[in-house]
Amino acid sequence: MIDLGLRSPAAPTVGHTGHTETLGDHTTRQLLRLCEVAGLGPADAIEYARVLRRVLGPVADRPLHLPSPDGSFLSDDHTPVEFSLSFEAGSVPTLRVLVEPGCGAGDLARGGREGLRTVRELARRWGFGTERLDLLEDLFFPAAPQGPLALWCALELRPGGVPKVKVYLNPAASGPELAGATVREALRRLGHRQAFEALPASDRILFFALDLGDWDEPRVKVYTAHQDLSADGAAGLSRMVDGPGTAEVEAFFKAAAGEPESLAGPYGRRPFQACHAFTETASGRPGGFTLYVPVREHARHDGEALERALALLARYGIDREQLLDSVDAVTSRRLEEGLGLIAYLALAHQRGRPPRLMVYISSEAYRVRPPALLAA
Repeated sequence: MIDLGLRSPAAPTVGHTGHTETLGDHTTRQLLRLCEVAGLGPADAIEYARVLRRVLGPVADRPLHLPSPDGSFLSDDHTPVEFSLSFEAGSVPTLRVLVEPGCGAGDLARGGREGLRTVRELARRWGFGTERLDLLEDLFFPAAPQGPLALWCALELRPGGVPKVKVYLNPAASGPELAGATVREALRRLGHRQAFEALPASDRILFFALDLGDWDEPRVKVYTAHQDLSADGAAGLSRMVDGPGTAEVEAFFKAAAGEPESLAGPYGRRPFQACHAFTETASGRPGGFTLYVPVREHARHDGEALERALALLARYGIDREQLLDSVDAVTSRRLEEGLGLIAYLALAHQRGRPPRLMVYISSEAYRVRPPALLAA
């Protein structure tokens, strides 16, 4: 069996003023560099760095030599921040940051309340409504919640200093046996009465997500987990009308997952994921489909994961330098020294848009997972 332990990064930086680096220092520095790659100006970058600190709350000032508070489920090393970039041919990438605003609150119930408070504060700040979220509060925020999360908040950063906002909720908050019923009722309340029947068979439902604020077509998204998935099985998960073709999905799956049989140790520890995005309520069919491959479970090290991502970008006619610059913006370590900086590779299709490739990048504020071993 391979050792799945984590090793510490370099010791926290202590400057001549005696300042010890904090979680907020680490993640906002990464964000500022990524904003430059994504073509956002200095004023926007600084504003978004301030927003990230505000959303993190008190844990932003927590020194990095202390362990992650509450063991956040958001990333492998429990950093409550993850970055992602969405790539389309001919455009600069769209930068997103996913944050757990209730991290450090002490338990899921308090974390959920803090998450709701933070989202409503952002809504007042940027002038968007939370009615759809309010309608679901009793479903996803019970008095004694279960599961690994209460609420995550994603910010899709764009010029002007006002991001698009998404929230991610836990379908198993009232117990894993009620996750399906919870999602069915949430979809019904939001007008998607037929949507639950359109979902493919899965091992479990992972997340329920909502677009809030300034979206052309606000989505309701259901994320499903698929533990033992093949390329042809992945191609059968889409329920979109005029969705991606079988050949395209299979080719993406094979390029992203590679040949995991060559690795020693547990295989398939993390499931593949699919996202089914609903916009209109008449047909009951999703208008979007995304397939996520946990590339860190199928590569020896981050250098290998990066090569797969670059090959996929080339296949879709996307400039590889944007991703190379993004990786440089987040870490200075040799990619062969760890595994997990590149967490997921995803292929997204949305009605009326060209396909997108997405790369999810870990902050690695606390730990770096060692590279995997080759099978004997």
